[in-house]
Amino acid sequence: MNIDKFKHQHIDILSAIADLRRLVQSGIAEHAADISQRIVTMSGIIKLHLAVEDRVLYPTLEASGNAALAGMSQRYRQEMDGIGGEYLGFAGRWNTPRQLAEQPEAFRDEANRVLKTLYERMKKEDREFYPAIESAHALA
Repeated sequence: MNIDKFKHQHIDILSAIADLRRLVQSGIAEHAADISQRIVTMSGIIKLHLAVEDRVLYPTLEASGNAALAGMSQRYRQEMDGIGGEYLGFAGRWNTPRQLAEQPEAFRDEANRVLKTLYERMKKEDREFYPAIESAHALA
């Protein structure tokens, strides 16, 4: 299974998080329009990534006949349901400049929590999940 597209999407999402962080550090109210636009753009990439994981990656791994990989896939899928839902809720609350300008500290607090969780999850996939998939498929 070729997972290069998933890896590239991670790079795009991590880059978007870094860009968002820089904007937030330079002022939420001052950059509310840019921040909200970045959230909308990033959400498009994340929604696509989650959809392909749910429709292709996880089902393929769970039907692969490799019990270890299937179990890992199930755990990752269950964890991602909560993380993805939390991110999509965050994105829905903070996708307009007005909301950001009116509640900059609430946004900052939620962004720090939600984006840290998302970041850590992607790094875990890059470090553990994707190498396990590639290793299993190299042996097949």
